[in-house]
Amino acid sequence: MTLHLIELSSIPIYEQLLLEEALLRADERSFCIINRGSPRAIVMGLSGIPSELLHLDLVQKHQIPVFKRFSGGGTVIVDEETLFITFLFAKNDLPITPYPEPILRWTYDLYKSAWDLPGFSLKENDYALEERKCGGNAQYLRKERWLHHTSFLWNYREENMNYLSQPKKQPAYRKDRPHADFLCKLNQFGSMDFLIGKLKEELVKRFYIASLPEEELGAIRTRSYRVATHRL
Repeated sequence: MTLHLIELSSIPIYEQLLLEEALLRADERSFCIINRGSPRAIVMGLSGIPSELLHLDLVQKHQIPVFKRFSGGGTVIVDEETLFITFLFAKNDLPITPYPEPILRWTYDLYKSAWDLPGFSLKENDYALEERKCGGNAQYLRKERWLHHTSFLWNYREENMNYLSQPKKQPAYRKDRPHADFLCKLNQFGSMDFLIGKLKEELVKRFYIASLPEEELGAIRTRSYRVATHRL
């Protein structure tokens, strides 16, 4: 089958989310979107409550933009050293049941095959190296289409985590650890370009890869569809 590959560089996460929502709601093809970094921002799941998940005084003091994406999932802070990868498929394009766990296991298998990272594992809804999180996921399922997006921690600044509260709802494997003891980085295994290159090699094994002209992307954005992504 054909997978349309869209490669971006340093596109703000808000613009990326708007593009994803347009492709989800106003197109029928399958896509992989890769974005190398974004200006610093905080992204929350659609049902997230800022007062419970953020240190709002610090967020407001340092004027960190906060967005709610159209999907569920947790709260993340992203920046220029975050690697974003999104898959969007029609439900019959892959031989898997289009539900959260099978989708998560399919993507896990893809990354495990592409990167062969020591200790790479699936911990509840996260990708991890041993017991430390390296990638957070969120999904959106429609009747005929599904989307799975990931923020990988290629690198991160520990001070950025000061904007995030210790969440009340957290995966069991976290064991209430602070961010510094819970997270890890992928930069020890190579550059972003290296990881992206290995992923593209794996995608070529599984799909016919096609590109999408910028003018066609622009046309998709102008179609009529419901937009749930917004800035707080």
